[in-house]
Amino acid sequence: MEWVRRAAEVRPSERQLALQEMEFYTFIHFTVNTYTDSEWGTGTEDPSIFNPARFDANQWVASCLDAGAKGLVLTCKHHDGFCLWPSRYTEHSVKNSPWKDGMGDIVREVAEACRKGGVKFGIYLSPWDRHEPTYGDSPAYNAYFIHQLRELLTGYGDIFAVWFDGACGEGPNGKRQEYDWPAYYAVIRELQPNAVISVCGPDIRWCGNEAGICRPSEWSVVPASLASNEKIQAKSQQEDSREFAKRYDSQDRDLGSREIIKHERELIWYPAEVNTSIRPGWFYHASEDHQVKSLKELLHIYYGSVGGNATFLLNIPPDRRGLIHENDRQRLKELGDVIRRTFEHNLAQGASAVASETRSGSSPDYMLDGNRDTCWAPEDGTEAASIEIDLHREMTFDHIVLQEYRYGQRIERFELEYEDAGEWSPLYKGTVIGYKKICQFDAITSRRVRLRIKESRWCPSIAAFEAYIS
Repeated sequence: MEWVRRAAEVRPSERQLALQEMEFYTFIHFTVNTYTDSEWGTGTEDPSIFNPARFDANQWVASCLDAGAKGLVLTCKHHDGFCLWPSRYTEHSVKNSPWKDGMGDIVREVAEACRKGGVKFGIYLSPWDRHEPTYGDSPAYNAYFIHQLRELLTGYGDIFAVWFDGACGEGPNGKRQEYDWPAYYAVIRELQPNAVISVCGPDIRWCGNEAGICRPSEWSVVPASLASNEKIQAKSQQEDSREFAKRYDSQDRDLGSREIIKHERELIWYPAEVNTSIRPGWFYHASEDHQVKSLKELLHIYYGSVGGNATFLLNIPPDRRGLIHENDRQRLKELGDVIRRTFEHNLAQGASAVASETRSGSSPDYMLDGNRDTCWAPEDGTEAASIEIDLHREMTFDHIVLQEYRYGQRIERFELEYEDAGEWSPLYKGTVIGYKKICQFDAITSRRVRLRIKESRWCPSIAAFEAYIS
């Protein structure tokens, strides 16, 4: 079927791959809301309330590293319009706060701390601005917003992600702002070509909720109608883009099965990001100091996102001191310790493999060599196959990690079996693999494991098979 092959050949961009391989990164929500005990500011806040007297960007980065996160996205401006950098285009910023006598720049200190700590730096810039008087005068505000984008994209080094949400309200003139998304995207591509544009953008999509709930089958190859305004508007010459955009929604349970894609004329690579907060709120509230998510909850989200072909964006809101609270820090370290301990030693290192079929130039041992650029694959058109892995001695394990070749997502259904007293016994059943699938099960002891690919698109290609004990 030609449409199956077409779906199998959809590929990610290098920037999309780079983000997926980061796996886990953090959000920092920090602004005047931290001092008004609110989630959404009004835009009327006095900058004099912003004074994080013990602000320490290095402590923020250390908290990320404790958790094992590889990036940090900072809310440089939230809906209240207050800027954490001394923007030339507004007075509603840190330059009119008592913090460092108006001479400070939160964005700069965080960006520098990230570089020092080896953590990638990203920015969130809210399109909705409840302070800016030109909001609602669409051309004037779009120019204002682009000026601020340019400041952030040129003054703070490499940016790995620009995170947009679609929040939009009436301006002070009673008019609703029309965002010029294509112009915003063009500025980002010009100034930070390696940065992904997330959520309201063409590179990474929202998983559909803020609770950390993950789909059991998360596809990266999805209908083009799921993409941001950039993709939708590009099709307006051919069809009614509003009708096209309504056909699928990021909250739909099924976004990429055969039933979905076989009717589609255009498919794109558009992987999911799972975003949630470590607390009930996105900004710090002292009343939530004892409502930090449990280690069990965070691990559940980690396995569902990173282990389910998505990325994990965890919000950790600093308190009024300008520090990550002690309770949050403790939980982040607990999370990082478990992840590091569980995945420290790959028990399949040094194993060997035999496949039911192998394409010329490939090898099943490529699944075991630790190189994401090599993979095992059968001949084109072979959609079902099996591989037996020999660990060379009996080992006890309770995790198996599978990864497809990085430039595609093809496997639709698979099973794992283990050899027990000379017989094959069922171990795990799954659907998609994609970038990474972490299979958890009760610990078993065996020398041999069999991976049976039951369904795939055109032909499967697997780059990694790993085994671990927690």
